[in-house]
Amino acid sequence: MASLDFYSNLAPYMVDMVEQKRALGYKYEEQVKLLKKFDAFCLECFPDEKTVTKAMLDIWTIKKPHEHPGTLRHRVTVVSHLARYMAALGYNAYIYPTNELPKEPKYTPYIYSEDELRRLFLQIDCCHYSSKVPDRHLIMPVLFRILYCCGLRLGEVLRLKVSDVDLTSGVLLIRDSKNGNDRYVPMSQELTAMCRDYAAEVHGKFTGHQYFFPAPDDGMIPEINIYTNFRRFLRKAGISHGGKGKGPRIYDFRHTFAVHSLKQMVLANKDLAVYHQVLKTYMGHSFFKYTAYYLRLTKDMFPDIRQKIESHYESFITGPGGDYRD
Repeated sequence: MASLDFYSNLAPYMVDMVEQKRALGYKYEEQVKLLKKFDAFCLECFPDEKTVTKAMLDIWTIKKPHEHPGTLRHRVTVVSHLARYMAALGYNAYIYPTNELPKEPKYTPYIYSEDELRRLFLQIDCCHYSSKVPDRHLIMPVLFRILYCCGLRLGEVLRLKVSDVDLTSGVLLIRDSKNGNDRYVPMSQELTAMCRDYAAEVHGKFTGHQYFFPAPDDGMIPEINIYTNFRRFLRKAGISHGGKGKGPRIYDFRHTFAVHSLKQMVLANKDLAVYHQVLKTYMGHSFFKYTAYYLRLTKDMFPDIRQKIESHYESFITGPGGDYRD
């Protein structure tokens, strides 16, 4: 956990706000890093200020060369949190209107077809042995199936410890996910059996592994390594990639899982008033609007079930959409 070493006049309020956020269950790790940058900025440019001012934000909100709109939004938002916290304490703190920041470009989720998934997993299963990465050919088929079959985020899969994978009951313990919560994710019998075979091969010969998918140095596999392999699998499967920011991306396995799951629920006449909550919990969504986003996407992707969705579940898919990245 990042240390709370701040040095400007705003340091006490930064520490108190972070402690409050963490007490409420938020990780607040990346935000602390951004607060440290703002703290250094205040110390250098506004050493005498004792509150958040408009003059500070006029400079802090200037977009840096080549800075992504999302990066700018993140570093401004955390300062807005600080200003709101100080204002609630009675200080005259300037709260920057974050809705005036440049909008992030929208990415349209890529939903893999069944044929694309078949071709892709065929190539993943053909991943060959590498002396530099001895377990790669064993890791990739299981890791990518967990991504698709369980709809997990890549970081959640890579952070799995050996102790987080219950090979008896077939349940994954996802710790400290995006919203700072833990959750249990059950696997299918087929996937559980595959994990057992993998564990016997990788962990059976060496019991000291910390991560379920260990890197050669026994640490956590870097995400870039998975992306590099993913792009190779895509190319060999004959699935074109649109370039940076275009996709398909690894995260689209999560989108595809949600859409395919909802399609199956609708076709099986499941009551979405019940099952949407199950899917929301399973995927670790903080709000239902994020799950409802996938119902709208399912309706648009499969015209053959559109009428059924609109006639039975219109109340679930009306209103503003959720964030596809959740």
